[in-house]
Amino acid sequence: MPLANPNHPKKGSSIKVEPIRDSKDIKAIKKHLKDHPRDLCLFSFGINTAYRASEILSLTIGQIEHLQAGDRLEIKQPKSGKYRAITLNKTVVAAMQNWLQVHPDKRSDAPLFISQRTAKALSVSTLNNMVKKWCRSIGLKGNYGSHSMRKTWGYHQRVRNKQPIPLLMVAFGHTSQGQTLDYLCIQDDEIRDLYGMEL
Repeated sequence: MPLANPNHPKKGSSIKVEPIRDSKDIKAIKKHLKDHPRDLCLFSFGINTAYRASEILSLTIGQIEHLQAGDRLEIKQPKSGKYRAITLNKTVVAAMQNWLQVHPDKRSDAPLFISQRTAKALSVSTLNNMVKKWCRSIGLKGNYGSHSMRKTWGYHQRVRNKQPIPLLMVAFGHTSQGQTLDYLCIQDDEIRDLYGMEL
């Protein structure tokens, strides 16, 4: 009988994935993916929006092929059935256009992020493994997965752009500010910084 993995979460629990905190690591992953337009597009999309992996993977070519930087994109959330809108930036649009040029299926109802093996939309579990692989490829230590992309967006909005927690709470659809701070893995950092000031 194989030995149990000591790092595997207990039944009913989960391993919390982290955001990619350092901009240098984000650039390194993009460089690693530069010859893989689908994956670069997927990563760029994930770290520039607050969408869940399942929402991103539900996209079709017809939903995005006409969009330009500054345009709004609305995706229906599977959990609530409500539509959530984001505004696309230049990075995402450039990555999408590069991918569309070589996309193997030009039909408007084709999945944007298509599996080369099945010709269907990538699954969340596949994306989860892809993100882990990308992070390992640049020597990033820690726990990463598909949620890391969404968390990376929020982390940098808070830490670099100083966006207020209530605003990020709305973007993520969270019910409390504490949930958002915990989700972004920055609560401990911000509490620690409270003690940096000398009176």
